[in-house]
Amino acid sequence: MGALSSRIWSRGNPAAQLPPAGDGEAAEAAAAVVREGQASEMAVVPEGQASGAAAGTSRRAGHKRKGSPGGPSAKVPRGKSEARIIYESLFLRGEGSDVKICAFQEEWRLHRVYLCRSGYFASMFSGAWKETDMNTIEIQMPDENIDHESFHAVLGFLYSKRITITPCRVVAILATANMLQLDDLIHRCGRIMRSSVSTETVCRYYYSAENYGLQDIRSICRQWLLDNLMTQGNDELLLDISRDLMKELIASSDLFVIEVEMDVYAMLKKWMFLQLESTCSGSQRALLPAEDLCFDKYKGDSDVATFLDCDQGRAFVPVFQQLRLPYIVCDLPTAHIINQDALIPATWLTPVYKEQWLALVQAEQSRELRPMDVCVSDDRGTSMRCGRQICTDEECIWSWSGFNFGWDLVVCYTNKRIIFRRSALNKSCGLGVSLLWQRKVAFRLRVISLDETGKAIFRMDTDYHVLALRKDQELEVVNLQNQDITFPMYVSCNFLYLPGETASCSGTSKSQRK
Repeated sequence: MGALSSRIWSRGNPAAQLPPAGDGEAAEAAAAVVREGQASEMAVVPEGQASGAAAGTSRRAGHKRKGSPGGPSAKVPRGKSEARIIYESLFLRGEGSDVKICAFQEEWRLHRVYLCRSGYFASMFSGAWKETDMNTIEIQMPDENIDHESFHAVLGFLYSKRITITPCRVVAILATANMLQLDDLIHRCGRIMRSSVSTETVCRYYYSAENYGLQDIRSICRQWLLDNLMTQGNDELLLDISRDLMKELIASSDLFVIEVEMDVYAMLKKWMFLQLESTCSGSQRALLPAEDLCFDKYKGDSDVATFLDCDQGRAFVPVFQQLRLPYIVCDLPTAHIINQDALIPATWLTPVYKEQWLALVQAEQSRELRPMDVCVSDDRGTSMRCGRQICTDEECIWSWSGFNFGWDLVVCYTNKRIIFRRSALNKSCGLGVSLLWQRKVAFRLRVISLDETGKAIFRMDTDYHVLALRKDQELEVVNLQNQDITFPMYVSCNFLYLPGETASCSGTSKSQRK
């Protein structure tokens, strides 16, 4: 209620005060409705229907008006509902007003009995505030999302219980409903938001849901972003994502990565550039030279070796710390790109190279001869994320470069089945580890189809499973033959490398996904 400080306890219930009668038949009819509404504690008519209580109110109001100078014609005019008469005569024309609300350099002549449908005004008029007995009340808006249009619409909602909410206006209506403590209207806004998440609305909905405590909407928007961030490739979407939100998305093992982890780095590089130079737009190929020039300029101004060490780069450090570097530098071309870009400090990379070398030696030389129980956990976000877009229901075969030191894992989609195959004929990596008799890895596979708004219309997730394949062995991991799927379809895998070879695998699987 703005900067209200003084408390004056008044006598009586302000909601029981009758607004003075206006002039004319419409005013008399509206005043009669107000009196009857007070007697029946202002029964609320649900949107689109008239309750029995409201109908009874109408009949009693008509009976009271029989003796009025207007006679029977003073009843509700033909062609207009009682709610419409109340809205037009009391709200729009302010007939019989007993309080004035001032905001946005405008004045509304209103009625306490209707305003008390709002918890905000009910508290204000209860005697606990200095405004209790004031006839003119100035309101300072505490929320920048509230504007004149939304404030006017929500005040009208108090009279008619009807309001038009569109996706482009829902955040402003939600902010106003939150200030005026209108739970029913907040729920209506939530329904609109839930059904209209898209590239244009998702970030605005996410931040609003955080501000106004709509946790279910926040979760829906977060899942939409995890599904679409890497599949949309939309500059406007990247511009709308804050550093805190991007950090959360990149850290999640549920992020739907298309291709490999290096693509997450490329997307982050573009996002960071757009945050710094928001006026730039264009194709990815056209932006790349501009990105490099931009980062080089900032590095030169600060006289540092890498961009994240300069003043402008430090703000992005928490986001880039979520990159899964071991799965980026394991491929020679991507390792060269990381060095050439000079975004990431050497102090981050040196321990990663050491870790990768030790893992390679262990993969080459480890020989476990006994069975091993494996407890799979990705709660620290250590899995390698790989993905693929399947455009049509035709057979396709692919592999992910740099996967686990050249393990010759081939993925095949055929007849609505996804198959993992180990091809011993593939020796292109030149590492002895790819020729081992048996390799072992933990994996989780996810499949989704998205509609034109990015909403998942099909989703299938597996738990983590331990995969142990011998040479030329294959395993069907997902069967979609009985599923109604649409294309394009997206396939994503999380891999956790398990060092060591076992003579037999009696692994158990526990999934603790983020």
